[in-house]
Amino acid sequence: MASPSSRIQVCGRIVIEADGVRREHLLPGQQGRTLFAFLVVHRAEQVTRDVLVDALWGQKPPVASEAALHALLSKLRRVLPCRSEQGAVHLELPVGSWVDLEAARDAIHRAESATAQRDWARAWAAAQTAMFTARRGFLAGNESAWVQGVRAELQLLYLRALETYAAASLGVGHTELATAERASRELVSVAPYRESGHRLLMSALAEQGNAAEALHVYETLRVLLRDELGVMPSAPTRLLHAQLLGAKDIETQR
Repeated sequence: MASPSSRIQVCGRIVIEADGVRREHLLPGQQGRTLFAFLVVHRAEQVTRDVLVDALWGQKPPVASEAALHALLSKLRRVLPCRSEQGAVHLELPVGSWVDLEAARDAIHRAESATAQRDWARAWAAAQTAMFTARRGFLAGNESAWVQGVRAELQLLYLRALETYAAASLGVGHTELATAERASRELVSVAPYRESGHRLLMSALAEQGNAAEALHVYETLRVLLRDELGVMPSAPTRLLHAQLLGAKDIETQR
């Protein structure tokens, strides 16, 4: 398969590579990077100039916002093709262009599908692609509503990738059990009320022979949910706890 003629990274540091040449340094400053990122994220849509003004300046646009936007778009066209027609603006990327956010969205779907099929090796690789992209963040320092929306999507994508990565590592087993434990601990740390992370951690610990520590994870979760939310762990979590208790009792009787 031929390499894509352009590779775009909008998560973390913006990178533009077209026909093997890096071009992000040609973007016109911070506003140019913001404009470019917005058009990439919304490249399947016909974005009006009013929407672009709001994305760039929010509730406090400059007096000559239309002229300022026109100047930014003119400079952006030196980086990549960008056409305007009937009040809408569209960034034109070559067919088959690779965009990191889109690749991460596709990767998490592939990872979750592979997990459902218990294809652990495929899930493991795809989850990493999504995880590495999602954790880079998006337009640091920009607090506009649309940017926060993308960050919220990346945060959820990161949690899904962590969960799938931990599950796949657990499924692979052997040398990947330590990886499953690390990923599960990270998931528990960033999403303490997400019970799946606790279950994965309990399972990873138990598979490594640390049943007592796995039971301690359950007790920590039980107390957290009781004290903070006034609820008990869900049925799947209680079932895993019972299975671990049963295994511990059998081991004690030997």
